[in-house]
Amino acid sequence: MTLCPDCTPSLVSPSVNNVCRQDTPLKLGVMASGNGSNFDVVAQAIEDGQLNGKIQVLIYNNPTAKAAVKAANRGVEAVLLNHRDYKSREKFDEKIVETLRQYDVEWVILAGWMRLLTSVFIDAFPNKIINIHPSLLPSFKGINAVEQALASGVKITGCTVHIACLEMDSGPILMQAAVPVLPDDTPETLHARIQIQEHRILPRAIALAAST
Repeated sequence: MTLCPDCTPSLVSPSVNNVCRQDTPLKLGVMASGNGSNFDVVAQAIEDGQLNGKIQVLIYNNPTAKAAVKAANRGVEAVLLNHRDYKSREKFDEKIVETLRQYDVEWVILAGWMRLLTSVFIDAFPNKIINIHPSLLPSFKGINAVEQALASGVKITGCTVHIACLEMDSGPILMQAAVPVLPDDTPETLHARIQIQEHRILPRAIALAAST
């Protein structure tokens, strides 16, 4: 069964009915390692006039990432920076920062970016790196957050959009959506419902961050 955001049980906080609008378009750089569904959501929000911004570039680190295909379909330039080609995390982040600056990026959106950030990256864009994570932080940080939630026996989980800092999956929380854990949930079914809420809150949280 396919669920839509309006019919999927959830609680979003803070409650923002409409995406905030900025006078000046946000210059966004999106970073992704996988399918790029959150990239697509941000791009669609911009296309629909719900978010005043422009995606300057997509950076991806996985050569097979489908996010690059989604970027090409939307006319957004995609740059492959394979972390395996760099001797250290710092050198890798230096190249990312250099690339983002080449594209005049002001806000960085981590849309399924599966790499830890170093101080090189964090210090280059202070308080302007936005991450989305599939849990109600500070619970279930790191990888396999959905599996962690199921293993713990919690009855509610969800997703969080926050300002990224040096500590993994930490930093000021912008917006959260709570999702009930159903008795027959599997990692796949629960993740699918959480992802619906990720798509719901990410554009709103970006606008909220830029308006404060």
